[in-house]
Amino acid sequence: MSLSEPIKYEGMVFRPPSEAYSLIVQSTIGCTNNKCTFCSMYMGKKFRVRSMEDIKNDLVAARAYYRGVQRIFFADGDSLFMKTEDLAELLDFSHKLMPELERVSVYGSPQAILRKSPEDLKLLGDKGLKIIYMGLETGDDRLLGEVCKGVTSAEMIEAGQKVMSSPIELSVTVLLGLAGADPQRSLEHARATGEVLSHMSPTYVGALSLMLVPGTPLYKQHRKGEFKLPDAMGMLSELRAMIENINVKRECIFRTNHASNYLPLKGTLPQDKEALIKTIDHAVAHPEILRPEEYRAL
Repeated sequence: MSLSEPIKYEGMVFRPPSEAYSLIVQSTIGCTNNKCTFCSMYMGKKFRVRSMEDIKNDLVAARAYYRGVQRIFFADGDSLFMKTEDLAELLDFSHKLMPELERVSVYGSPQAILRKSPEDLKLLGDKGLKIIYMGLETGDDRLLGEVCKGVTSAEMIEAGQKVMSSPIELSVTVLLGLAGADPQRSLEHARATGEVLSHMSPTYVGALSLMLVPGTPLYKQHRKGEFKLPDAMGMLSELRAMIENINVKRECIFRTNHASNYLPLKGTLPQDKEALIKTIDHAVAHPEILRPEEYRAL
C-alpha cells in the first residue's frame, strides 16, 4: 500500500457534508435497506460488515499517512448495524491509535437504532461515538411506504428519541420534493415531517432537495410520467411549511447548505424560525438570488 493511497475503498463512498474534513473508513459495505426508490448511493453493493482486521488495517495505514486526525466517519450506509461490542472495540482502537481524535460518527438507519438498547447507545457514546446521521426523509406514513423506507413515522420518532436520550448527538436529513409536484401532497409531506422532527428534537436537521438519479425506481416513474418534481417555488413552499411545523423542545441547528438546494439557510430552532421564514419569503419575491439549476448537485 503506497503512501499516496493509504486506504483502498470499495465502490463509491458517500459522507454527510459536515464530514468533509473527516478520515473516511469503511466499516461496512452498502446499506442494510438499499430499497429506497430515490437513492442510488449503494446500488450494486450487497450489505456486509467488514472484518475487524481489515478495518483496523485501514486505520493503521491512515495513521502512517495522516498525522492529525481529529474526525473519523465510518462508512458505508449503516455502520451502526455492527454488533455493539465490535463497534465499541473499533472506537477504543481508533482513540488509542489517534489520541488527537475528537469525533467519530456513523450513518445509522432507524432500523439499526431500534435494534440497540439504551445501554448499547450509552456505551457507544461513552466510547466516543459523537454523531449518528439518520435519514428521516419524510414524516408522512403514506410516503414512507411509497419510497420503501421500511419504517413508520412512529418508529422514526422512537429511533430519534432513543438517540436523543443517549450521550450521542443525532443529525437528521429530510428530503424536499419527495411527495412530487402536487401541492396538497407536498403540504402533507412538509407538515408531517415538521411534526416528526418536533417529536424527535434532534441536534441537527439538514434539508436536501430531491434530484432524480438515473437507474432509481423514482427516476423510472418520472420517465413514465408517473412522478413530477416540484419547481423551485414548490420546493421553497414545502420548506416554509416544514419549518412552520417544527416545534422542538431543545435547540436544533437547521441547515439547507447542501448543493442540491435552491436556497442555503442556516439557523437555530426555535429562536430563528421567524427569520428563516422571512428569508424564504424574500427568496420567493426575488428568485434571482436562488442557486441556478446548473449549479445544483448531489
